Amino acid sequence: MLSRLFAPKVKVSAHCDLPCGVYDPAQARIEAESVKAIQEKMAGNDDPHFQARATTIKEQRAELAKHHVSVLWSDYFKPPHFEKYPELHQLVNDTLKALSAAKASTDPATGQKALDYIAQIDKIFWETKKA
Repeated sequence: MLSRLFAPKVKVSAHCDLPCGVYDPAQARIEAESVKAIQEKMAGNDDPHFQARATTIKEQRAELAKHHVSVLWSDYFKPPHFEKYPELHQLVNDTLKALSAAKASTDPATGQKALDYIAQIDKIFWETKKA
């Protein structure tokens, strides 16, 4: 009797943890843009205090970008996506590696490389939203 009382009244189904609309590669892109911008600013300022603060912020932003990419990979993308886009696993791995490289570097080219990978994920993401 109690089990029927507390049984769900409505059964829902979604391909992700929550109904869509909560996932967006833009979050990773914004953080990666910050990484690149910081790298560019670091090149024009040799103040050691600025460099230390910039390094800390750059590393935090790179970690946030990695987090957002990882969440897309683990929570949003599902087997049908990986079947349609077999390069997706490698693309996510390459993106995470590029973000790690940008985290460890002051060269804006590393930040741009991460942004280029994120743009590829973004393209696939929006193609899956059309389906």
